Amino acid sequence: MGLGLGHEAHSQQARGGDAEEPASSFSTNRRGVKVLIIGATGATGQILMREALEQGHEVTALARNPSAVAPEDHRPRVLQGNALDMASVGAAVAGQDAVLSALGTRSARPTTLFSESTHNLISAMDKHGVRRLICISGIGVGDSKGHVGFLYDRIIRPFVVKNVYEDKERQEEAIKQSDLDWVIVRPARLTDEPAKGEYRVYLGGSYTATKISRADVAAFMLAQLTDDTYVRKTPVISY
Repeated sequence: MGLGLGHEAHSQQARGGDAEEPASSFSTNRRGVKVLIIGATGATGQILMREALEQGHEVTALARNPSAVAPEDHRPRVLQGNALDMASVGAAVAGQDAVLSALGTRSARPTTLFSESTHNLISAMDKHGVRRLICISGIGVGDSKGHVGFLYDRIIRPFVVKNVYEDKERQEEAIKQSDLDWVIVRPARLTDEPAKGEYRVYLGGSYTATKISRADVAAFMLAQLTDDTYVRKTPVISY
């Protein structure tokens, strides 16, 4: 069954499926991971970057507006560029150990932001030999559809965020077809509450995903840098 876990936990159990044999990962040799963050200026990306730096990782951020990334923090390496530009993505991926993708959009219009940027990432990671990709998707994509509640499942998902989620479906499919060591994270409704350090992780079965804080999502994503439990899986995380 699902298990709540704290920030310091290194093992997790999932409800609804047995864990597969973990894939091998790179060794950090007790140093920070060299990690590229895509979407570092977004609400979740900012927390992700801050926590990555606090954990001692070597952070690179790719942003259209570098001054918006961390104006008072000189620790991250910030590159100006667009996730939709292959050259920018390639330059940012080179030399990394892993990539964290936290791209988002406020628009409800048809988009290819997620799928196009992901195709660029996969190509660049293949070229530069970077294996680990941890990507935020969302509850309601793929087999997580229908696990929230009537309002979301019957109204918001099929009408309000339909266009965005159609591209998230394409994004997930591209990742699944890749040879990378990927983890697709499907958070429940995101909140700006402080981290609780306890939440449930679902790989299938019967569940209802309600909400989770961006801070706990960031913590979960960072744990996947060095934990193989959910490699090539699509964990749903929720309180």
